[in-house]
Amino acid sequence: MDSTDANALVTEHLELCNYKVSGYWDEKDEFYEEITLPRSLSAEVISSSIGVTDREEWIQLKFVLKADKLASEDKPSHGEVEKKIGEVILIYDKNMEFIDENWQIDIESPFVIVISCPIASVA
Repeated sequence: MDSTDANALVTEHLELCNYKVSGYWDEKDEFYEEITLPRSLSAEVISSSIGVTDREEWIQLKFVLKADKLASEDKPSHGEVEKKIGEVILIYDKNMEFIDENWQIDIESPFVIVISCPIASVA
């Protein structure tokens, strides 16, 4: 699979989810009801793999997600600056039907909008 096909897959996925991630748990076990990603998002494949078991085959694509930001007026010669806001892993079956996703979002990024919802911890 070339990067053009992979870019089309991640773009389609982002559009289908309306650039939103629902029900996100971060690495500190904090729950976020919804995270809105910027529409000026770019994605780049950073790894791909094929998994095989005796009954299933799948393709896993890992993307880095970057938000485009105009350079500050202090450094106008640098053009646009990209800021990493996270990663997403998309998993497809052998027929390229979507199976699963795994997000890692920098919730402190100024490029994302988070809606948190207090969840009672389970003891």
